[in-house]
Amino acid sequence: MGCWASADRPEKPATVENSNHHHRPAQPPAGETPTFSQYTLAELKAATGGFSPQNLVSEGGAKAPNLVYKGRLHGRRWIAVKKFSKLAWPDPKQFVEEASGVGRLRHRRLANLIGYCCDGDERLLVAEFMPNDTLAKHLFHWENQTIEWAMRLRVASYIAEALEYCNSEGRALYHDLNAYRVLFDEDGDPHLSCFGLVKNSRDGKSYSTNLAYTPPEYLRNGRVTPESVIFSFGTVLLDLLSGKHIPPGHALDMIRGKNVLHFLDSHLEGKYSTEEATALVDLASRCLQYEPKDRPTIEDVIATLVLVQGKSEVPSNAMLGIQKQVETPPTPQRSSFPMAEAVARMDLTAIHQILVSMHYKDDEGTKELSFQEWTQQMRDMLEARKRGDFAFIDKDFKTAIECYSQFVDVGKMISPTVYARRSLCYLMCDQPDSALRDAMQAQCVHPDWPTAFYIQAVALGKLNMNSDAADMLNEATALEEKRQKNSGRGP
Repeated sequence: MGCWASADRPEKPATVENSNHHHRPAQPPAGETPTFSQYTLAELKAATGGFSPQNLVSEGGAKAPNLVYKGRLHGRRWIAVKKFSKLAWPDPKQFVEEASGVGRLRHRRLANLIGYCCDGDERLLVAEFMPNDTLAKHLFHWENQTIEWAMRLRVASYIAEALEYCNSEGRALYHDLNAYRVLFDEDGDPHLSCFGLVKNSRDGKSYSTNLAYTPPEYLRNGRVTPESVIFSFGTVLLDLLSGKHIPPGHALDMIRGKNVLHFLDSHLEGKYSTEEATALVDLASRCLQYEPKDRPTIEDVIATLVLVQGKSEVPSNAMLGIQKQVETPPTPQRSSFPMAEAVARMDLTAIHQILVSMHYKDDEGTKELSFQEWTQQMRDMLEARKRGDFAFIDKDFKTAIECYSQFVDVGKMISPTVYARRSLCYLMCDQPDSALRDAMQAQCVHPDWPTAFYIQAVALGKLNMNSDAADMLNEATALEEKRQKNSGRGP
């Protein structure tokens, strides 16, 4: 399972009634970083399976103060979602400003922040997901092989590059830098988690680790400075050198005792350059100086690391000993479900017939109207839906879109069936982007509804996103099978 650093390393929205209210650029192709956006709580719930414990990836598990989940946004892009504790950021404006400042950063050495959610007292951050665990896992809890020397040098160099970029963009303060903040992508390349660029709370601590690893000046005055970040980078260098989490004070005593070779990770079995090791030990020692003014700048750090880089032609996944993860188009499951078969054939006429026969039975449990809400406007809205239904049955899809849009725009009732029907209308009118948006809205309203996933699969297919379409079809079929099983009936 992929891993993501929790905001606190332990010691071990708006409504969704009308999608037009959320202006977001179209998602870029896989591999490209999307623009920073606001997401609804419903979208993130859908992406993470309702914040399922099975999708929890923060190192602290369910006991961590701030939880991190993996998810799949709209069935396509993998994301990491950090869920802050209640009241961590009581002022929504401050939270949005903090998130937006980090969200404008974009660098190949960062796990970039791509969005946020600010809904009621919920505060969430959305970042690129890194599937190949943390540096802590690879250094301290490895299973098949330890990290080879050249890869350790690469980690140090890449993280220093990320810090230099953040510094150049006016975001020099990184909170609680440690081995859990270094994450590996699908290619095995290391990235610095963007979550450390955002405080855990408006007035919260910047360091959650054992006090032995905390910069001395932070213990004195509780403030984080750029020099504090260099100190923390020095602790990461110690981790890379020793393969253990050694308190800086003890490590410096060993270094001063000229016991450098004894200090290095025995699992390397001597497969390293003594000259490079000595340079890295010296750099770590300078980063860990008691007085902040005696520590090197991040530019000095990079200048030293440039001199010890090797094996630049060897891919990171090869040095980590992991298989490069390539997502192959999943094979659609054979199914006896009529909707699944129609979607697999991209048979819009058959899908239309199924939606007509379903009527509104899957809208049960959505918002009911109170007596006070039963106004003339409500009667007009329901009349618009009725006209839309007649047009939909008669295959007058443009008229159905107009009528259903009148119903949706009032926003007093939320109907996943209306979104699904309007989505199919858009498909019939050759508007797959709008169709995909409506199908995703249906999923937001009804997260486990197979029909929402089926319609998304068709829209993705029309957009020539065949791998995503097949994946979505499989998810829809699995949901329908689960529904059948729970109801005690066969297909």
